[in-house]
Amino acid sequence: MYDLGDIVVMKKPHACGENRWEIIRVGADFKIKCLNCAHIVMISRKDFEKKVKSIKTKAIDVTTDIDNYVKFEN
Repeated sequence: MYDLGDIVVMKKPHACGENRWEIIRVGADFKIKCLNCAHIVMISRKDFEKKVKSIKTKAIDVTTDIDNYVKFEN
């Protein structure tokens, strides 16, 4: 459901006034970074799922597939 790089909106804003956060670690705990002041917070999965309001932007899944790679030559 939640992936690295997702931008989530929390129910309450951070002290700097921003309520959008980037997920930088997923597991039993989440590590999120404020998009305004870059403050990093570690939060348990239970508390994170309770405090998150919505997913603003899903992370783009970047894969390096050799078949889709286009080589440009001069």
